[in-house]
This record gives sequence, C-alpha cells and structure tokens, in this order.
Amino acid sequence: MKDFKTTYFFLRLPIALSIFGHGLVRLPKLQIFTEGMVKSMEKSAIPESLLTPFGYFIPIAEFLIGLALLIGYQTKYAIYAGLALMGLLVLGSASVENWSAIEAQLVHSIYLGGLLWYWERYRGASTH
Repeated sequence: MKDFKTTYFFLRLPIALSIFGHGLVRLPKLQIFTEGMVKSMEKSAIPESLLTPFGYFIPIAEFLIGLALLIGYQTKYAIYAGLALMGLLVLGSASVENWSAIEAQLVHSIYLGGLLWYWERYRGASTH
C-alpha cells in the first residue's frame, strides 16, 4: 500500500501541477482571461452567453481540480472532473478549429486516463 501511495503521488504530480498552474496564473486576471477567451471564440457557433460564464469557470475549475490532484483529495473524482473539463475544452477548440490547443488538451486527457487506469488497477486491488 505504501508503494502505491508514493508512486501514485509522483504520477499525479506533473498533471496536478499543470492543471493547478493553469488556474493559478489565470485567477488574478480572471476578467482579462475571460474577455480574451470570448474574443478568441467569436467565430464559434457557441453563443457568447455561454462563453462568458465558462470563461470565469475554467480557471476556478483548473485551480480546484489541480489542487485536489496535488493534495490527493478525492483523486478519482478529480480525474473525472479533469476529463470532463478537457472534453469541454476540446469541444470549444474544435468549434474554432484550434487544432494545436486540442493536441495539448488530448495529451492532458490521455495522462488523466492513464492515471485513472493506474488508480483503478492498483488502488482497487489494494482495498479488496
């Protein structure tokens, strides 16, 4: 069990810091981030009435998901939340054909998926 905890911490660390860092640097400039995101999405079919609240939501979600992964709080659910967020980000990026952003979002998604697989395989085995 101790090996699982140590290994799992170090597997979580890079993705946790990435997601946490995204939120951390955006929170102090939340309005500027949101306005920039809305502007970058102006050719999207997604209405601005949805984009603006989502622009405020993204940094908060990134910060909280990253923090949860970093401290190991409800990591399975934090991974699910991270995957859901990545899905929404991919949809938004696809709507404006921002393929390079999708690549980064898919890398995060694959990493989170691998982390979930590891958790289910080894955490589940150690508790049953």
